[in-house]
Amino acid sequence: MGDKKAKKKKKHDLIYVVAGKDESLVGGKCQELLEQLLEPEQRSTGLLSVEANEVTAADVFDELRTLPFLTGKRVVVIKKADDFVSTNRELLEKYFDDPSPTGILVLTVSSWLAQTKLARKLPNVGRLIKVIQPKPWQLPYRLIEYARDVYEKKLAKDAAGLLVELTGDDLARLYSEIDKLALFVDDAKAITTEHVEALIGHNRIFGAFAVIDAIVAGDTVGAIERLRNMFSEDRTAEYTVVGAFAFHMRRMFQAKVLLEHGVSPAEITKKLRVWSNKDGFFAQLKAMSLEQIGTSLSRLAEIDYAIKTGQTKAPVAIEQFVLGLAGGTRPVITLRTA
Repeated sequence: MGDKKAKKKKKHDLIYVVAGKDESLVGGKCQELLEQLLEPEQRSTGLLSVEANEVTAADVFDELRTLPFLTGKRVVVIKKADDFVSTNRELLEKYFDDPSPTGILVLTVSSWLAQTKLARKLPNVGRLIKVIQPKPWQLPYRLIEYARDVYEKKLAKDAAGLLVELTGDDLARLYSEIDKLALFVDDAKAITTEHVEALIGHNRIFGAFAVIDAIVAGDTVGAIERLRNMFSEDRTAEYTVVGAFAFHMRRMFQAKVLLEHGVSPAEITKKLRVWSNKDGFFAQLKAMSLEQIGTSLSRLAEIDYAIKTGQTKAPVAIEQFVLGLAGGTRPVITLRTA
């Protein structure tokens, strides 16, 4: 009885499907799985890892059925396998019915439909590993853990939140920014908001500031030129531009409220860390009402949602936002048609 249970458990480890929309997260989970399946010294003879368009189904099955050399099992990883699965569905169904006892098949896909035959067969021979993008409120905690575990750095919670605000919610891109920050702070034990602003936020926030500055000056053409420069000079701007404008507008909103409560400009600049072009910052505050700033923040939230749901593109939506801000009208978000 015990032998039967052990045998059944072993059979369940013969096929893995790693499914998720974010390729980088799926890749990371696949790497974690490989570390569990094979020791580093076994990978030269016991691992084949390729993208699906580089192999045929016959190649894959031959590899899986080839007896392993200097290791107890042979692992075959097929990345970006959605089309591979669709094209070879019947062959895979047959393989799922009778998998190689010495081969482990790992498929990475963006989606895995539960109602298919393959999905129904999988629990009998292997396991589905779902990779789910963290919720927005979870991202700062993920970054804090990453900075601690990978670099032994303490990432302040407000710094993590600012990084998400400026960079967006792509976890792989956020991890990349932590990598840069860890190098930037060198021997320092902590990564602060000042570090984030200096390394990550300066150019992005400055770009948004310059665009709004041109609007206040009545130079709509100049505002659009500055905006387009943000995209041409920073290839990540498509993902970060909304956050940069939202950060600046949110700081303006906070400053406007403080001014209306009688707080002095000197206290405001210190509280909100407005270290450069203070005159320009307060000129922008004077030119815009609290209602206008609040409405702009609402528009940016709408644009962010439209971009993330594929209804619009960042360059188009933000340019419309800037034109609307310059004209004092509500910009219309252009939605993509299928």
